Amino acid sequence: MPVDQTGEVILFVMGEETTEAHIQVQYDPTTEAEAFAWVVPVTELPEFAVGSDRLFTNILAGTVPSYGFTSQFDSCDFDGSGGDDGAGGGETGAAGDSGGGSTGGGGPTIILEETVGAFDVVALQGGTAEEVMLWLANNNYQQDPAAEPIFEEYLAEDYIFLAFRLTTGAEVAEIHPISLTFPNNEACVPIRLTRIAAVDDMEIRTFFLSEDRVVPETYKHVLINPLKLDWPNFASNYKEVITLAVDADEANGRAFVTEYAGSSTAVSASGLFSETWDASPFAAAEAVDVVDLLDAQGLMSCFDDGFGGSDGSGGGSDSACQYNHPLLRGLLAQWLPIPEGIDEIEFYGCLSCYEGLIDPMAWNGTEFGQALAERIIEPGDHAASLLDSWPYLTRMYTTISPAEMTADPFFHENADLADVDLTNASATRRVLCNSDEVWTLPNGDEVYVTGAWPDFDGEMPWEEEVSEISTKGAPIVLADRTAEIDAQLIEHNCEHNYPTPEACGNPSGEDGGSDGDGDGDGDGPGGGDAGQGTGTGGADSAGQADGGDGDGCNCSTTPSSGGGLLFGLFGLGLLAVRRRE
Repeated sequence: MPVDQTGEVILFVMGEETTEAHIQVQYDPTTEAEAFAWVVPVTELPEFAVGSDRLFTNILAGTVPSYGFTSQFDSCDFDGSGGDDGAGGGETGAAGDSGGGSTGGGGPTIILEETVGAFDVVALQGGTAEEVMLWLANNNYQQDPAAEPIFEEYLAEDYIFLAFRLTTGAEVAEIHPISLTFPNNEACVPIRLTRIAAVDDMEIRTFFLSEDRVVPETYKHVLINPLKLDWPNFASNYKEVITLAVDADEANGRAFVTEYAGSSTAVSASGLFSETWDASPFAAAEAVDVVDLLDAQGLMSCFDDGFGGSDGSGGGSDSACQYNHPLLRGLLAQWLPIPEGIDEIEFYGCLSCYEGLIDPMAWNGTEFGQALAERIIEPGDHAASLLDSWPYLTRMYTTISPAEMTADPFFHENADLADVDLTNASATRRVLCNSDEVWTLPNGDEVYVTGAWPDFDGEMPWEEEVSEISTKGAPIVLADRTAEIDAQLIEHNCEHNYPTPEACGNPSGEDGGSDGDGDGDGDGPGGGDAGQGTGTGGADSAGQADGGDGDGCNCSTTPSSGGGLLFGLFGLGLLAVRRRE
C-alpha cells in the first residue's frame, strides 16, 4: 500500500573509521498493508545487522525536551486583615529503523543479496534511473514516476541503492530497526528520495553517539526564540515554532535545532540486554515448553491473579501476558501461532492445556533460537555496549517539506561547543496580587502576562540565531535577532509599566497600561498593602524527575515608612511539565 512518510528517526555512531547508522522503521500499526518495502540510497556498501528497537525507545525517553514551570504567588492582603494566605493551585501536565550477479538484459547490477532479520536486502549498482525503476517494478516494489529524476541524481553521484522487503512469511508486526555499518566516518541522511512520499513539515530526529558534540555540516543550525513558545501550555506549539524558525531567512528550510547534547548516561540501559537471555536451550525444546523458558529468562511472563476477575467477584480471570521485548510477540506468532478460535493469553498462558492444537509444522526450535539471537539478544548486547563505549550523545530535530528536500544533510563533530539540555526547561510563573503574571524564562527573560501568553504582534522573529558550524571553534553567526527580540520584549513589558514606570520612561505611571496592583494608581506591578504570604509547595512532573521539593521562600519585606510600597516575596507553588515526543 502507498504510505505517506511522516517522520524519520536515525541514530549514528560516529567512529574514527566507520559509521553505524541505525534506522528505526515507523509505520501505522492500524494499516491494512500485508507487505512492507523501502529503498535507501547509500554512498558505499555497508554491513547489515538487526538494530535494537528498545535502544530507540530509551534514547527518545532520556533526551526528550520537557517544558514546564513552577508557580509562585505574591503575598497579598487586600483588606488589611492578612486573610489572603497567598496559597494557590498549580497546573500539571504530561507530554508531550554476498552474492552478486547481473539482473539480465542490462540495467542495475545486483552486488549483494542478504537476509537480515525479517528483511531480504538487495543492493543495486549502476544502470539508468529508468532501468532501476523497471527492476523495482518487476520485483513488485511500488514506486512513483516522480522518483525517476531523483534516482538520476543519486546515480550521477555513484550511489548504491539498498532495497529492503519483508521476507516471505514475515508479518508487518515483525518490522525492526536495521543497522548499517559503513567503512567511512560520514554521517548523512539521504532525504532527496524521501520527498516522493514525505508530507509537509515532515519531522526528522537524528541522534549521534560520539566523543564530542555533533552539528550539521551542510545544513544550518538554529536557536529558536523562546518567547514564541506557549509556556503556560507546556510549549504545545513546539513543532510550529521549530518549523517557522528553520524556515527563516538564512536557514531557508534546511536547518536543525539541538535538543540535547551531553553525557550519554542520560539514556537508560534498562531492558536493552540481560545476561539471562540465551538462545541455545530452544534448539532442543518442545513447543509446549517455550513460554516457560522465556519466562525463566525474563523475556516473557503470563499470569492469572487467581481471584476470578479483577474485582474478586468470580466473573472471569484477570490474566495477561507481558512481552518484555517488542519483537518477541512477532517471533511467537511465526513459530508458535495461536490456534484459530483460542484466546492469545489463554494459549500462551497454558501451552500444556492446548498441546494437541499446537502446529507441529510451524514450530522449529533451531530456527526460533536463531531468530531470537539475531533479532533480540545480539542487538540488545550491542546496544548496551554502545552506551558503555560512547560518552557523548547529541539529539537534533527539524521539520522539512518535500520542496526543501533538494540536498542531503551531512554532520560532523565539534569539540569546542557547549552542552545543551532541554530535558527540564523550567520557567517561573509569578502570580501578582492583581492576578497578572510575570514569567521568568530559563534564559532570564521576564515576560509580563495578562491572561493568555502574548502573541508579540509585529515582526517578532521565530529564530534567535542562525549559524554555520565547522569542525572547530564557535558558530559562524549568519543572523542574530537577539536585539530585535529584546527590544520588542521591553516594549511589551512597558505596556504594563513593568518592571517600573520609571524604567519604562513613564514616571507618572499614567500611560503605561496596567499597574499590576489592581487599583489603577500607576504605582507599578506587584503592589499589595500588607500581609504575609504562605505559598503552598509541591511537585507533579509526569514522566520525569521532580523539578523541586516544594520548599519555597515565604517572606515579606517591611516598608521603610508608613504608606511605602510593600512587596511580598513569593512561595513556591506547583511544578508543571510537558514532555515533547
